[in-house]
Amino acid sequence: MKPDKILYVDDEAMALKYFERLVAPLAPVLTASSVEEGRVMLKAHGSEIAVLVCDQRMPGERGNELLRHARDYYPGIVRMLTTAYSELGDAIEAINTGEIYRYINKPWELESLRADLKNALELAALRNERDELMRDKLMAQQSQLLANRLAALLMVGSAVCAESATLAVHRYAETVLAVGGKEPAVDWHRWEHADLLQAEALRGAGVAGHLRQWLHDFGLQKGAESALVALAKLGGGSVHGEEVHLPNADLFHALLTAPAGALPTHEQCGWLAWLLWQGGRAQVSAEASGWRVTLGDAPALPADWMADAMERLGRP
Repeated sequence: MKPDKILYVDDEAMALKYFERLVAPLAPVLTASSVEEGRVMLKAHGSEIAVLVCDQRMPGERGNELLRHARDYYPGIVRMLTTAYSELGDAIEAINTGEIYRYINKPWELESLRADLKNALELAALRNERDELMRDKLMAQQSQLLANRLAALLMVGSAVCAESATLAVHRYAETVLAVGGKEPAVDWHRWEHADLLQAEALRGAGVAGHLRQWLHDFGLQKGAESALVALAKLGGGSVHGEEVHLPNADLFHALLTAPAGALPTHEQCGWLAWLLWQGGRAQVSAEASGWRVTLGDAPALPADWMADAMERLGRP
């Protein structure tokens, strides 16, 4: 839903009614009679509000307090202050501190008021469009990072245990999908492209070292029972017959979903190492108290399994 409403905050009941009558032909109007009520309206309808207009002089907190709150928590909303000429200094200070887009003198002149609000609505629409484009861009970049990490796991896994890497990484990707792993968090204001590539390369090197250590610790395969016991130990779960019950999904996805710049821990690499050890022979399913893992036959994989996994992992 695109924001299209104007919120007007004023302690004078007549001003609220007059504003709504004047502005309603231009956009839907919400009203509040105090700064506190304004905060409540923002919390309830923040995603619907395009423009916030606030009177300055009200009992208790002044209007610029609400505008500062909106600046901090609802930055997409265009903020305006309406003041009497005697309060012009407050309006100028609010502009200089970035709290408002502009101010409107009281008493209002109808055409000027509508023109200012029309400009503010257009600015809000442009901001919303910009934010949507930025969200789409960030989602695409995050999906690309996740896909790059999956490819890196295959390369690292192949270097560590070539005979089982493809099946193990396929099962890892399928598990991430099963447990609902999300794209890795990236602070794109912090990361330049080259810095991110370096961080991810260091991450891959770290994964390789942990995988080698895990496989050394696992030792030679000794059958299904010992494999299940090893998985229960690394995941903090328990063995029940031919199944392992694990309490949470953290073990299953961190190598793909950890934030950018976070080096992998030994524990985070345990699940992939176990899959390499067992040749990808595992099935993961949800249960009431967590997750159930059973051993099974390794599937035959199509040639495009990784492209398919990347596409599905990148879907919102």
